[in-house]
Amino acid sequence: MTAGMRQRRSAARPAGRFVAGRSAVEVDATLQRAIRAHQGGDLDAAEALYQQVLERNAVQPDALHFLGVLCHQRNRSDEAVEWMQLALRLMPKHPDAHNNLGNVHKECGRLKEAEACYRRALELAPDHYNALSNLAVVLEAQKRGDEAFEAYAELVTKAPDYANGYYLFGTFLREYAQNIEHVEQSAECFRQAARLDPENTRALEGLSISLYALGRRDEAAAVYRDWVERDPDNPVPRHMLAAHGGNATPTRADDAYVRQVFDRFADSFDEQLIRYLDYRAPQVLLDAIGKVVGVPRAALDILDAGCGTGLCAPLARPYARRLVGIDLSGGMIGKAQARGGYDALEEAEITGYLQAAPSSWDVVLSADTLVYFGDLDEVLAAAFAALRPGGTVAFTLEAMDGDADTLELSSSGRYRHSRRYVDRVLATAGFVQAAVTEDSLRKEMGVPVRGWVVVARKPPT
Repeated sequence: MTAGMRQRRSAARPAGRFVAGRSAVEVDATLQRAIRAHQGGDLDAAEALYQQVLERNAVQPDALHFLGVLCHQRNRSDEAVEWMQLALRLMPKHPDAHNNLGNVHKECGRLKEAEACYRRALELAPDHYNALSNLAVVLEAQKRGDEAFEAYAELVTKAPDYANGYYLFGTFLREYAQNIEHVEQSAECFRQAARLDPENTRALEGLSISLYALGRRDEAAAVYRDWVERDPDNPVPRHMLAAHGGNATPTRADDAYVRQVFDRFADSFDEQLIRYLDYRAPQVLLDAIGKVVGVPRAALDILDAGCGTGLCAPLARPYARRLVGIDLSGGMIGKAQARGGYDALEEAEITGYLQAAPSSWDVVLSADTLVYFGDLDEVLAAAFAALRPGGTVAFTLEAMDGDADTLELSSSGRYRHSRRYVDRVLATAGFVQAAVTEDSLRKEMGVPVRGWVVVARKPPT
């Protein structure tokens, strides 16, 4: 516990305060107002109201518990743990509180501590399907596949109407498939998730991907075709239908598609990376940049183009005098803001942003963002103009086999580019000293995704 926390607790909960009668009614009313504000997203008001409750009743366990949840939402996770542990000393048999404390540990990467919390919640409430779902996730993240399989199987048995349980189990089965039967089972899980929750579009995507992996391409395309007919203005099924050969291939993913996909995944994006720990694009990209720009001296103006939740920030920060992140997704920008490390963050489309800022940057980096661009000519021309003389562009792409100068839209909804294509567009834009190396960026269905790690320079004059 920090000194600051001790001072706040002393001020908030004077020793010996006793609440009874009318005061107890007022405390409960204030707590309910706090919970409503919290659920409505007004975190400032909710925090002030929780503190008011604790000024009147120093040991109100629900206020302590929910204040801990709120602190984690505000990226004050260490403080959150302290509040929640205090709440659990007062109500040690509260499974929801154990589960929520586990969530804090999980999202901070403390998987063993998270596992212990979830197991305690399940001891108290064996049918607590949220705790069981979370336990399966952290077992998977620790690469304890057999135990994770058993937990997911138990989840869909105990909670047969829980759509997200089938979605998670389907994803696990596909990503770690050891035989074709596992992929078939994943398709059935996604199908059941979609039946239970017709609004669960991730289940529809998962179903189509599994069908495509099984070679049932017509069925995969039919999933998206039916979706387009039901929701013709939705950019997600339109793009994915093209990715499965049912529409003409666009030159790049539509802004609305990218924004919707990543806004939807913003809250779970980092958890997905925890589950699939082989995600390496930010690290391999910054390693490649370091070989070109030299030792970190905090002297460069760097643009993180497509910053997502900010995974590149701690890696790029030592090189940066100024570090700015941009992303189409407001949800992702919010997560990057909470993570910290940037001097500024902005919701913006990459090409237009670069075109509006000539000769502004020493480095433009983009980890796993240009995979949503087919034609790279315009965005690389914009990057060239936005760099100062001698500046560096660095990005990752998914690799396409063969010697042809070409690209393709894959069934994942992302583009792949051939090495010859990459070399040509870099030269056309004016870049020199291009280094294009092959590396694994992440895994899909248990198989490494091959990618190009590209670093090139703008001539010094």
